[in-house]
Amino acid sequence: MTSLTRRLVLGGGAAATGALILPRFAIGQSDQRPSITIAVQKVSNSNTLDVMREQSNVGERIFFSSIWEGLIGRDWLGGLKSVPLLATEWRRIDPQTVELKLRQGVKFHNGDEMTAEDVAFTFSRERMFGDTEAKNRSTITTLEQGTPPRAGKELPTEVTAYARSAWPDLVKVEPVDRYTVRFHNASPDVTLEGRLSRYGSDICSQRGWDEASSYLDWARKPVTTGPYMVAEFSPDSHLLLVAHDEYWGGRPPLASIRFVEVPEVASRVNGLLSGEYQFACDMPPDQIPGIEANAAFEVQGGTILNHRLTVFDKNHAHLQDPRVRRAMTHAIDRQLIVDALWAGRTVVPKGLQWPYYDDMFIEDWAVPAFDPALAADLVKQSGYKGDPIPYRLLNNYYTNQVSTAQILVEMWKNVGLNVEIQMVENWGQILERGETRAIRDWSNSAPFNDPVSSIVNQHGPNGGQQQWGEWTNAEANQMSEVMLTSTDRAARKQAFRRMLEICEREDPAFTVLHQNATFTAKPKSIRWQASPAFAMDFRPGNFEMGRS
Repeated sequence: MTSLTRRLVLGGGAAATGALILPRFAIGQSDQRPSITIAVQKVSNSNTLDVMREQSNVGERIFFSSIWEGLIGRDWLGGLKSVPLLATEWRRIDPQTVELKLRQGVKFHNGDEMTAEDVAFTFSRERMFGDTEAKNRSTITTLEQGTPPRAGKELPTEVTAYARSAWPDLVKVEPVDRYTVRFHNASPDVTLEGRLSRYGSDICSQRGWDEASSYLDWARKPVTTGPYMVAEFSPDSHLLLVAHDEYWGGRPPLASIRFVEVPEVASRVNGLLSGEYQFACDMPPDQIPGIEANAAFEVQGGTILNHRLTVFDKNHAHLQDPRVRRAMTHAIDRQLIVDALWAGRTVVPKGLQWPYYDDMFIEDWAVPAFDPALAADLVKQSGYKGDPIPYRLLNNYYTNQVSTAQILVEMWKNVGLNVEIQMVENWGQILERGETRAIRDWSNSAPFNDPVSSIVNQHGPNGGQQQWGEWTNAEANQMSEVMLTSTDRAARKQAFRRMLEICEREDPAFTVLHQNATFTAKPKSIRWQASPAFAMDFRPGNFEMGRS
């Protein structure tokens, strides 16, 4: 797109004095809508735009609600409650079946109208499940076997693994008519509607898939329904989205959005102040006062439905004894981390759960208490001899990640644990099996308001931690099964409590450090509201240029 550059100057003087804003907007000759550039620390960990493969915080930011949309959505600018999106209504047929009415007139990026056939294809073996099977046997006719995928269209194993983690018992998606679909489960499931609203249950065009020459070609330019579509994707560099003017929700307010990778915080801040970027993401709290000292800028954000964790590989020689892992959980002064690194802008939650679980929230639960004396005693009981315990670490993939790790290492040292940081470059190296895999960082979200969406999805038998071979526990897996299949809410809540006891206290799989928070800096002249999530919403009604 041919573009010009303009600068919006508010007042006089230099940018460093707080009087000058220099946001640059590319303006098409025939399209007067602005184009923006957003500085992020990473665009995509998997180097794809497949919502089934890029399960990450950075993926959420670029996917929602710009590219991908599901049948049931989330209120990104409110309390993240479920709202109608590509489906206008839904109803329970029975404990195993949900029927949805599709929104009519929804256009994919290729101009096709979305129909029930596209929805069924999205949840097909070819696109999602491969040769995996529902874990429970059923009399329902299962997903069609279909023909083997053509060369180059085979699904990566992480796609099918995630599909069965998100939908362990889905056996059939039935087009009833052009605008009606039914989801059939092999077992009763009170969370079917939540699963439809979760990350990964987003709809793609069947023709878009069919016309792609390979899985990778499709995964780098998926044909979906969102207000913006992929124009250019350069892995490890940038992503350019352009307006989808047939968007069912109205004409998008931006001509284009460019996400660029800027790993260093200082570079993101400097680029924002100079006008090179209009948004700078993942601002550490200690940067906020300096940014806002310039009266032309502001920082938005706060806590989100995501918790930062420290994760253990119980197969490592020095972590096989649960007393060592328990010692690690009791050695951590979480409130000190919140106060020192987050300026009190986040909180220590009640374990791996969120109040929006409503009646499934365990109100009287707490993370392991900060008790250095107990931690030291557990280390002594275990017989640990002081050998190094590796801690694989990325360079600030998470906000304050390196600083947090350094504090943790000192806290563990104070109770007799010799933890050594090993800096690595990517997630593949973090998760690579071997004797140097012991401790790592992670974060867990709750895509819908039930513990199945988090502790079961991430740490249950089909969750990442067990699939990567870091941890397993037979009783915890039994509790997962209760939460997945029982319709008795009291029994499900009891199973959830027991799973928390096992995973956080008895045989630690992880320990929660703090609730995550995300902060985005921008000029005040841009009227835009941040969501309580990593997602950045640029749909109609949430972007406007004006003077501060």
